[in-house]
Amino acid sequence: MPRTLTLQLSPRDAADDKRYTALAARQLGIAERDIALVRVLKRSIDARRRQPVVCLSLELYIDREPQPAPPRFDYPSVAGRTEVVIVGSGPAGLFAALRLIELGLRPILLERGRDVSARKRDIARINRGEAVDPDSNYAFGEGGAGTFSDGKLFTRSKKRGDYNKALQTLVYHGADPAILYEAHPHIGTDKLPYILRNICRTITDCGGEVLFGRRLTGFLRRGDRLAGVCCGDERIEGAAVVLATGHSARDIYRLLHAEGIRLEAKPFAMGVRIEHPQALIDRIQYHCPERGEYLPAASYSLVSQEAGRGIYSFCMCPGGFIVPAMTEAAESVVNGMSPSGRTSPYANSGLVTEVRLTDFARFEPQWGPLAGLHFQQQLEELARREGGDRQVAPAQRVADFVTGRASASLPATSYIPGITPSRLDRWLPPFIAEGLRAGLQTFGRRMRGFVTNEAVVVGVESRTSTPVRIPRDPVRLMHPEMEGLFPAGEGAGYAGGIISAALDGERIAEAVRAYVGAKR
Repeated sequence: MPRTLTLQLSPRDAADDKRYTALAARQLGIAERDIALVRVLKRSIDARRRQPVVCLSLELYIDREPQPAPPRFDYPSVAGRTEVVIVGSGPAGLFAALRLIELGLRPILLERGRDVSARKRDIARINRGEAVDPDSNYAFGEGGAGTFSDGKLFTRSKKRGDYNKALQTLVYHGADPAILYEAHPHIGTDKLPYILRNICRTITDCGGEVLFGRRLTGFLRRGDRLAGVCCGDERIEGAAVVLATGHSARDIYRLLHAEGIRLEAKPFAMGVRIEHPQALIDRIQYHCPERGEYLPAASYSLVSQEAGRGIYSFCMCPGGFIVPAMTEAAESVVNGMSPSGRTSPYANSGLVTEVRLTDFARFEPQWGPLAGLHFQQQLEELARREGGDRQVAPAQRVADFVTGRASASLPATSYIPGITPSRLDRWLPPFIAEGLRAGLQTFGRRMRGFVTNEAVVVGVESRTSTPVRIPRDPVRLMHPEMEGLFPAGEGAGYAGGIISAALDGERIAEAVRAYVGAKR
């Protein structure tokens, strides 16, 4: 049987496999030469003390002991099998397609945007302040919003499905095996496109289809059930439709509403992006002047309750960049990402507050279940005007935001289109501005130096999750009033990140298999 132990090591020792193998052998009282295999089970950093240590959990196999077999992925050919339409190629759609293949069904994956290579050019144009393609941008295109995101793979929920299998699937398609044991696994925006292309290749190699430039415009119905979708004049039929369009596909919510398919308004969160020099966050978190070459760029996770409303950091990107995440030209929306090496001199994070149903109830008489969507879009358009009706984003130094002062100038930023001084504390809705101000004061007491004019808040961070939920039966996972429609992932209101969306996609695939089998 393999032996396991946990070592507390200096960052330098934890980076040297020969060193930690020797230390493990000594602690177990065995000869180092008798060790056939060492596997890292988990790696995390304990920075609570003055000298950070790395906690390394190891599994050691002694010579002649049977070693673990590598995981197997058996994706059979599904050419000629029953077809299922999947709308959206984000994590929910891709993992639904892979699971359908495992279950013997043929996925037809539709993506409104372009493939990764073409999409990179569209994103470069956005960064240069040029036109936003509403179908190919940071939110839409091959891989969905996850392709050009930070690539964090952490989920708090372990009830949605096999978390480890999802990570193994990503490794099988090209991710670094370190995601299997890091406490906060991360792929990086530079690696994600390659992995997502490989997943699409697996789908097509097995007989499935991946079709780009297919914007959903209508549904095919046979009686009270769906029989496929329309993309312009093109009709694409299937035994079921998986709707995995992501949280930014506002036209899909409007289409569903117009078609009389029931939707529900739901709470969400909005706020700003906050950006510090990475060296400052390193000093605060590691309690030392410089982190050195063996410690990663430091991160943080902050949450507080202010006047009964939750304020929290979201999608923290150490060594990352703020990016323009709007999907229409009239909006200003920011998000964050970081490459695998997290080498940027900046650290950014969403800083958001709860938006409750009562906060946008005044829009309900006109907009019904889309009231939150209208509230969200209205603030994005206001942010665009505050930026001068350009891709330039409105921003304010953090200490100025907290004390209610105008910022005469702004520090350097990672946001390529640029930032311009703006009194965010004046034009953000009062409950958002006041909540963020109180939250920042709390966070400043916990992290000395966090509230500083070296840092900026940039507006607006509005796409944390969808303000609309597409209801589904809790057992069949199908829309309760539309037979054959399976809402999935973030856009349907059932996930909040790459892994949770992927696991939800797999659950939906299994529900589709049960439905297709029952129909026969």
